[in-house]
Amino acid sequence: MIRAIRACKTAAEERAVVRKECAAIRSSINENDHDYRHRNIAKLMFIHMLGYPTHFGQMECLKLIASAEFPEKRIGYLGLMLLLDERQEVLMLVTNSLKQDLNHANQYIVGLALCALGNICSAEMARDLAPEVERLLQFRDPNTRKKAALCAIRIIKKVPDLAENFINPAAALLKEKHHGVLITGVQLCTDLCKVSAEALEYCRKKCTGGLVRTLKDVANSPYAPEYDIAGITDPFLHIRLLRLLRVLGQGDADVSDLMNDILAQVATKTETNKNAGNAILYECVETIMSIEDNGGLRVLAINILGRFLSNRDNNIRYVALNMLMKAITVDTQAVQRHRATIVECVKDSDASIRKRALELVYLLVNESNVKPLTKELIEYLERSDQEFKGDLTAKICSIIAKFSPEKIWYIDQMLKVLSEAGNFVKDEVWHALIVVISNASDLHGYTVRALYRAFQTSAEQETLVRVAVWCIGEYGDLLVKNVGVLDIEDPITVTESDAVDVVEVAIKHHTSDLTTKAMSLIALLKLSSRFPSSSERIQDIIIQNRGSLVLELQQRSIEFNSVIEKHHNIRSALVERMPVLDEATFIGRRAGSTPATVSTSNGPSLNLPNGVTKPPAAPLVDLLDLSSDDAPAPSSSGADFLQDLLGVDLSPASKQPGISGTNQAPRTGTDVLLDLLSIETPPASPITDILSSSQVYKSPHASLEGLSSPSALSTRAATPAGAAPMMDLLDGFVPNSPISEDNGPVYPSIVAFESSSLRIMFNFSKARGNPQTTSIQATFTNLSPNVYTDFIFQAAVPKFLQLHLDPASSNTLPAGGNGSITQNLRVINSQHGKKSLVMRMRIAYKSNDEDILEEGQVSNFPRGL
Repeated sequence: MIRAIRACKTAAEERAVVRKECAAIRSSINENDHDYRHRNIAKLMFIHMLGYPTHFGQMECLKLIASAEFPEKRIGYLGLMLLLDERQEVLMLVTNSLKQDLNHANQYIVGLALCALGNICSAEMARDLAPEVERLLQFRDPNTRKKAALCAIRIIKKVPDLAENFINPAAALLKEKHHGVLITGVQLCTDLCKVSAEALEYCRKKCTGGLVRTLKDVANSPYAPEYDIAGITDPFLHIRLLRLLRVLGQGDADVSDLMNDILAQVATKTETNKNAGNAILYECVETIMSIEDNGGLRVLAINILGRFLSNRDNNIRYVALNMLMKAITVDTQAVQRHRATIVECVKDSDASIRKRALELVYLLVNESNVKPLTKELIEYLERSDQEFKGDLTAKICSIIAKFSPEKIWYIDQMLKVLSEAGNFVKDEVWHALIVVISNASDLHGYTVRALYRAFQTSAEQETLVRVAVWCIGEYGDLLVKNVGVLDIEDPITVTESDAVDVVEVAIKHHTSDLTTKAMSLIALLKLSSRFPSSSERIQDIIIQNRGSLVLELQQRSIEFNSVIEKHHNIRSALVERMPVLDEATFIGRRAGSTPATVSTSNGPSLNLPNGVTKPPAAPLVDLLDLSSDDAPAPSSSGADFLQDLLGVDLSPASKQPGISGTNQAPRTGTDVLLDLLSIETPPASPITDILSSSQVYKSPHASLEGLSSPSALSTRAATPAGAAPMMDLLDGFVPNSPISEDNGPVYPSIVAFESSSLRIMFNFSKARGNPQTTSIQATFTNLSPNVYTDFIFQAAVPKFLQLHLDPASSNTLPAGGNGSITQNLRVINSQHGKKSLVMRMRIAYKSNDEDILEEGQVSNFPRGL
């Protein structure tokens, strides 16, 4: 049959032969042919390995297993392991035969049953046959004990509850002299310790000393030909012993101390010129890094990994880099000693090693070594492969941004990267560079000159061109007048025409995209004001895009030409320098949050040092992103109030063409609220109709949640449309009126926020004669059994309110309500009597070393605040 199948020229021929053989086998099965049953199963196993269905022969396997003859049992068990798996229902029928064979007098038949059970054992079979396997762990024949141990591993993986039955027999196997039995015993103990805490404790107390002695004997044993591999005695047993010691040593300092000497011996005496020795050393390093702290051993382990990095074998270098990435969290200084070797791996020809080494270098960078490491990486960037430049550029930019010691260094390094690999730089990176440049007022002249030089040699780098065009548009006059020349600069002379040439090249270059050309047009408009003598030439360049097929460029060209020709009186004001972009705001938004400032009316923004992107665990943020706006003029309209709170424009605005060439379509308050609430309502319906309908809608958007409680909406459900003013959305949440006393009105306390783990109470007071100012005392109570540390309370209000936060009484909140933190707030309401208080809150803290963030909105302030 095998010859016939192998002689087939096509798949169709093969299928025909297989169909013919399967038909013959079915006929033989139907005739109950005993003489050829084992041969038929052998044929079916071969057919099964070719991928054809063989389910019709499963019962024949069971018949062979029930046979009394060893050859037939052997074929039956082999067929059982190949043709069936643990999910087959027919497997239930074989449990009784397995039990009989496990108790058979012939050790070879016992071995067959153990092999089958170890391969296809299900949870039900494991429970039924576990006592037999436990008994066979003490069988006289070592081969049977070995197979029983392997079978026991399968059983405890299927049914972990049976692990306690195997603890004592498994521990007895660790004293075996036979290496085959010993290695399976070690593996069984390892798996027992992983699934059973009881087994782990037992092995730590009873077995650690014996395992250390066994490892020492194996490491120091003389040449044994039956176990020798490349001059090392049984490296497989070495590795299994080291893995078991690793499991025992994790989390137990006493057990770790017992194995320190032998680990040091294995680490120093194992030969490294063969792969077997390197495998043992790798496992030894894994064990050293996993057990409890021993500084000297860890340094030794990291030095071994450093030697691995010099190995010519790519696999060894790769696993060493992987292990060093884990080790860097444990002992950074020891890994830093191998920095030069790791940097060389970044230049390796193997792509996987390059990427892993680059990730490791990124973890090694700190404030003290950022300059030399960045220099080496940028030098390599010049000659790196195109497919690797993207990853390398991203890491270099991240390193520069994260660890930059000063702005001038940041700008210099970023310009080098843009010059070498500008096409691989992501948009947010060059956006950040422009933010830094705009903040470095004393370096504007230096930067624009450096960009002018870089443009002359690297005009094909798109990102560099964009930054250069932006800077020349903003600071072109500084470039021409050589303002702010530093000692480190070479002198350069640039005329107005030279500056305009750069922008013209950028706008006409065949590789320039829409963004670059649009930025170039804006730069030309700005230069027309800064360079009056070149205004006509600039106008000619702008006009050339009047007929552009790209609508954006066409519109900009026409509008900018109109500004230059007809609006001289407003041009200079229109193209003034961009206001300084706030770094903290930009960094916060890049990180997916809002600016790193508290929303106070008169507090200065917190500028982070250039290049530092390490925000605090819970950054203070302006939750509504309104901190930079001035308070609006008093107005009682509900639309104005929603605009204040939501930061959207609800007034119908006429179309006004801007410099950018885009128009804003008018949006009404109804449209915005409908968008936020995801409600489909005819356009003519006013907002009050939405709120006065009998159904209460719950907003899916965080920005509207809590603006009005369901009860508040339902109390107004019967109100006719338009009967209540828009400010009723947020006014009159609590019917409680203030009680007047001699010292001023008294307001009821409220629960501002409550979750399963935290409660916040607000107590209010007002000074007589100053109704606009409200003093709030916030009391924070911990409802959980865990202590909260690094506690930070953040708040934000709409633009018509001013919020002042005093420092909290503590940053640690005791557990279980046993104590509290207090913090005083002062709110000034410029629309007192017209608009009520509304506040967004964010609370950040650590519980069990885990950062937790909770948010909420307070809208149930007492009336009259």
